[in-house]
Amino acid sequence: MAQGAGSNQRESVALARTLSGFDATMIGVGAMIGAGIFVLTGIAAGVAGPALLLAFLLNAIVTCFTAASYAELGSALPSAGGGYVWVKQALSPLFGFLSGWIDWFGHSVACSLYALGFGHYAADFLNRVGLRPAFVGTEVLAITLAVAITLLFAYVNFQGVSETGKVGNMVTLAKIAILGVFVGFGLWSMLQRGDWLSKFQPFFPTGIGGVAMAAGLTTIAFQGYEVISQCGEEICEPKRNLPRAVFASIAIVVVIYLGVAFIALGAVQPPIAGIATWDFLAQYEETAIVEAARQFVPMGAFVLILGGLMSTMSALNATIYSSSRVSFAMGRDRNLPPLFGQVHDRRRTPHWAIFISGALVAFIVVTLPVQSVASAAGIMFLLLFMMVNVTAIRMRRLRPDLERGFRIPLMPLLPILGIASQLVLIVYLSRLSPQATYVAALWIVSGLIFYVAYAARAEPMKEPVKIIHQEIVTTKRYSILIPVADELQARLLGRLAAPIAKDKDGEVFALHVVRVPPQLSITDGRFFLKHGKPILETVIAEAKSLDVPVNTMIRFGRSVSQAIIDTARERDSNLILLGWLGGTSTEGRAFGSVIDAVSKSPPCDVAMIHFRKREELKIILVPTVGGPNSSLALELAVSQAREYARPNGLRPHVIALYVARGGDPQLVEFGKRTLARAVGRYDYPIEPKVVSAPTILEGILQQAEESSLVVMGATEEGFFEQLLFGALADRVVRECPKTVMIVKRHRGPVKSWMQRLLLTGEA
Repeated sequence: MAQGAGSNQRESVALARTLSGFDATMIGVGAMIGAGIFVLTGIAAGVAGPALLLAFLLNAIVTCFTAASYAELGSALPSAGGGYVWVKQALSPLFGFLSGWIDWFGHSVACSLYALGFGHYAADFLNRVGLRPAFVGTEVLAITLAVAITLLFAYVNFQGVSETGKVGNMVTLAKIAILGVFVGFGLWSMLQRGDWLSKFQPFFPTGIGGVAMAAGLTTIAFQGYEVISQCGEEICEPKRNLPRAVFASIAIVVVIYLGVAFIALGAVQPPIAGIATWDFLAQYEETAIVEAARQFVPMGAFVLILGGLMSTMSALNATIYSSSRVSFAMGRDRNLPPLFGQVHDRRRTPHWAIFISGALVAFIVVTLPVQSVASAAGIMFLLLFMMVNVTAIRMRRLRPDLERGFRIPLMPLLPILGIASQLVLIVYLSRLSPQATYVAALWIVSGLIFYVAYAARAEPMKEPVKIIHQEIVTTKRYSILIPVADELQARLLGRLAAPIAKDKDGEVFALHVVRVPPQLSITDGRFFLKHGKPILETVIAEAKSLDVPVNTMIRFGRSVSQAIIDTARERDSNLILLGWLGGTSTEGRAFGSVIDAVSKSPPCDVAMIHFRKREELKIILVPTVGGPNSSLALELAVSQAREYARPNGLRPHVIALYVARGGDPQLVEFGKRTLARAVGRYDYPIEPKVVSAPTILEGILQQAEESSLVVMGATEEGFFEQLLFGALADRVVRECPKTVMIVKRHRGPVKSWMQRLLLTGEA
């Protein structure tokens, strides 16, 4: 039910939650099935031998300890900052800074791993097809390609583009399918030979220490669940869906990892007698899984190269996005210089955070080998996870009042086990790659120096002025939602909405959606509030002339159309007015992405207005043949005319038009009967008019020449008709020189689908 009171206006701010539990799970799976399984399988097999299977299981157990902490904290405090935000709240400012400093570097190092993985896969592909330049070595080519792809995705993130929603889900499912093909053909190959058990003996060729080293090395392959927590404020029902997504994504990934490792170790036949399978895989390092696929999958090398390229690019894009988010948040908090907290005026992305993070990634790519990069990333994430486990224990004591969608069982045993196991993995990683240990230690020491010299004394960036909330004293039954993007649209829609609301004793609800690019947190949309205030004030000014109550909202979201639909549902709106000034640059769109998406499945009645030159409202033309859409058109036309007449003293002339195609006498009589039924419902004078014309379109356009406004119902052209309001309405909108309003009555999805299926038509 709408709310309003006289001339009182209320302004509020709302966030849009658009990710389902499945979407959140796919985000976690997509982040985990990245470069880790494609790049590190061969290296980790060389470290642990067949016990790589045990290393993955050990990693899964250790991961679940910390995942429980993320699930509890994420369900209680869903935030885009994830671990950084929680540690900052629960521990000292120093630990808050260190968590962000480590998180930023950890994601940057992970980006370097994904970039190097892409570089080696792309170089391998060029080698196989004979396109590698003769004067460039394979390693140099791989590093060059890694730097190039890093800079490319830094630019892509600057533009505000990200792999999200359905596209992201499709990429993730494609990666799973490719790995499924690998496992399926490998299993068939093993069953055909029958001697595959011998390939797993001895099971511990490097001892338990090798298992621990391999587990530490592949830690990065399990850290993707942390990305789910960064999306917490965008997940629907986060208290329920976030914990489920965290554990579901880990379960899916563990099964896939074990399957890939089992096949790689059991199905590959080394070409040299006497060499163990794991040693053979270790020789190929980053591209070992490609060499494995070449042996038993048709076109296997190219299929797995495709999968590797998809996975590394997807993971690189997502991790640059995460890295820039963390550094941007630290810039806002003044834990990093304010440069990191700046947002580009036009792109609305944290451009300096993105480009500096990209430069850091490129530097790591050039200076460190793959194994050291993976080890350094593992150390950084293990340190961060230790702090999150401590935070989970401390938040139980500091904030027992928090409503937790998931509670860690056996508290504090599981977080303590997580901390202890992470310490063990860090020790073994240090033994595996001393260089990575030096890099991690140098980064932490430099961070402490920076904290003492700058961050400890800097003040956080001031929040913008909050929007004022005013109390609502009455309620209104009829609410018109008008989404407004700029002051011109606000003025035009306000003029049309106010008379309808006045006639129905309703309210106008003005909505301005701030589209926040994926590179920023949803809540960072608050920094753009100042742009929306003048737009909403324009609507208020237009409604004041008729003393119509106006409520306003600024809503943050990734999708403007979804934010409009969500608001209409939440407000129980009766009518959505959408403004179109003409033209769309999007291929395959009728009226632009926002209008198309809202009009396709509106939660209430919807009207789309194509504005032309403004004229004094003298004649309103309503083309009709009956039906719910036509009755709504006549209803809104009468509301416009009735309220326009009251302050001006001039009564607009409303014409209900029926076009008898070709002058057929039967159609003329049918039109007269139809119009007589339609106009008899109103206490406002309406002229029924039947005209003859070669086509309905020509008849409408001829009569519209003398009109000020055309209001018509949408036409339903059948199931396979892709135009949102029907072919006739679409042509009237585009060819009529006057302002046109096309309306569609809400019928619900089932009734609308049946109408299209049966190929009925109405105007």
